[in-house]
Amino acid sequence: MGFCRMNHSGWRIAAASAIGSSHVKQGTVCQDSHACQVLTDRDGGTVIALVVSDGAGSAALADEGSDLACRTIVEAVEVFLARGGRVSDLCLDEARSWVEMVQEAISLRATDAGTTLRDYACTLLVAVIGEDGAAFLQVGDGAMVVADEGGEWAWVHWPQRGVYANSTFFVTESGAADRMAFDLVPRKVDEVALFTDGIESLVLHYATKSVHAPFFEKIFGPVRLSTAEGLDVALSGGLERYLSSPAVCDRTDDDKTLILATRVEAAERPAEASQ
Repeated sequence: MGFCRMNHSGWRIAAASAIGSSHVKQGTVCQDSHACQVLTDRDGGTVIALVVSDGAGSAALADEGSDLACRTIVEAVEVFLARGGRVSDLCLDEARSWVEMVQEAISLRATDAGTTLRDYACTLLVAVIGEDGAAFLQVGDGAMVVADEGGEWAWVHWPQRGVYANSTFFVTESGAADRMAFDLVPRKVDEVALFTDGIESLVLHYATKSVHAPFFEKIFGPVRLSTAEGLDVALSGGLERYLSSPAVCDRTDDDKTLILATRVEAAERPAEASQ
């Protein structure tokens, strides 16, 4: 599930979550969620908040947890900017406070429903991008990739793994704020992708800990050429269909979420990048 609220942005965005084939067979819902919002800072500069969350397959209410995590983060970014904050002001302590807000929101939901925090277990990936800087925070697996200053694709934080195979950490766990990865990038970021672990094997090389650049060059092509302002609804629908296609589902049976965002200036580059 996902939601996006857009103002005049200077960004073009495609975002989608798709249920995994294993969940279809089990008769369960998609446990991934995503959110995106375009805001302005106190100087009138555009700031985008992009969030992705993957609910734990073993958690009974993971879909609710991931959705609540995304909504809580978007609200936290909105409040931060409304109070006069800039992306350059973001720091580790602020990011930790957002993780704690997510935990509090989920804890309140659990208390009201008579359930436990573990029932809502989910990962968390957040990108907050301004005019000349960006902040990234992550708890768990999945990853975010950006085009670096040389135009090469690079990951921001490598997926976090637990002690056992196919295990990870969740934002609902005690100590999640301390385990969180955080990075403030003091440069302009023009393109970014966020994704859950459902497509990690398609886009990351585990042996070399590198990004599969051809995938992103190809999939960003339509986003760069989009004429929609902010979220491209039609393109997002196409992205969801792609994530649900045999080409993807034959390689992964997990839920899949992918957000692609390109700044207008970047989108106006020559179209050969989409070939």
